[in-house]
Amino acid sequence: MSDPTRFVLVQPSHAGNVGAAARALKVMGFSDLVLVRPRFADVASHAEALARASGAVDVLERARVVPTLAQALEGCTHACATAMTPRDFGPPAHAPRPYLHTLAQQAPRLALVFGPERTGLANEDVYRCHACLSIPTAPGYGSLNLAQAVQLLAYEWRQALGGYAVQPRAAEASPAELGAIEGALRHWEEVLVQIGFLDPAAPKKLLPRLQQLALRLQLSEAEIHILRGIARAVGDAEPARSPPRARPRPR
Repeated sequence: MSDPTRFVLVQPSHAGNVGAAARALKVMGFSDLVLVRPRFADVASHAEALARASGAVDVLERARVVPTLAQALEGCTHACATAMTPRDFGPPAHAPRPYLHTLAQQAPRLALVFGPERTGLANEDVYRCHACLSIPTAPGYGSLNLAQAVQLLAYEWRQALGGYAVQPRAAEASPAELGAIEGALRHWEEVLVQIGFLDPAAPKKLLPRLQQLALRLQLSEAEIHILRGIARAVGDAEPARSPPRARPRPR
């Protein structure tokens, strides 16, 4: 069995959900999708299913259709039902994250089983499973779309298996040297005096604050060149002005 994780949809009725489920599997690195008595036997070829698969049509095309859940579970060593409420005499209910994290250590051939959109899994289908996973939701509204539930559990299982590393951003240009930052600040000081924004006789704390701002931003060499280019353009466009006069304070 090349993909040790199987996602089983029991009696799905909406083609769009089947397509979206295929997409949910693929984006988390899974591919084994089995449909038990879907409303339409050819649901995988419906236009809405193909549209909602959105790049995961290969998963959709390989999806198998079987008449019973027992057949869908063949080859698996562990099965988890999904249900909002535990069933009398059924398997124990668990929140997905801690249960799947522990289960991943056993490296099972896992089947995650989802019920029909309108009714959820029948008791006899839940009883075939080792555990019942219940996704924690707001107390007043616990209705999850089928494809959303598939995406959530596919994500949780992938994380339990080790997840995927977040790809770092491409390295920015080399950070600017302190001398380059100092030069840019002196350039901007000249321009701010020229346009009348800074009074060199009473600079207050403007320049130290600009210096701290520049250091916090961790500017690159390219960004320093941009800032100096802007300063040059402002200086060329504005005639020199007299420093602003201090306004008399009200008494």
